[in-house]
Amino acid sequence: MYKFLTKKNLSIIFFIFVPIMFLWHPNWFGFLGVQPYWPLLWLLPWSMINGSISGLIFGLFLGLILDSLTLDSNFTQMPGLILCGFWFGRIKLHNDFLVGHFRYGLICSFGSFLCGTLYFLQILFENFSDSTFLLFIPSLQNILAEVFLTGFFAPLICSQLLRVFKFSRR
Repeated sequence: MYKFLTKKNLSIIFFIFVPIMFLWHPNWFGFLGVQPYWPLLWLLPWSMINGSISGLIFGLFLGLILDSLTLDSNFTQMPGLILCGFWFGRIKLHNDFLVGHFRYGLICSFGSFLCGTLYFLQILFENFSDSTFLLFIPSLQNILAEVFLTGFFAPLICSQLLRVFKFSRR
């Protein structure tokens, strides 16, 4: 077991925590019953270090894992995670400590908005009719709460994961 916990495998160990946090759904991280979008908090530092193609591939893997954990099989999280993984890989590391922290929050907020909107559009197109359109308006509140929480926790979590991933890459 100790040999698996080497510095080379730290990123994989943290990758396993993403579905655990997704299923665990801890209340103390929530706001209005909504959680941060946990996959982006892992995907941003991973993609920034390993590049666009690796971010795209791991965005696909995260989407497959999270879709297999959800009960509803009609909707998928893969398009948003793939786009964010590719986009995050194109972002370069910044030397300024303070700017980097705020930047993680803004990038993850935008990525969370993108993923939430793509997921919402899938639901909207599947269930679209003129009589039920207004029933989907509270979903926008959930998307905005998720965007806020993801942007709030991103500077702390992404900066720490970025250090761990840089350390494990050496």
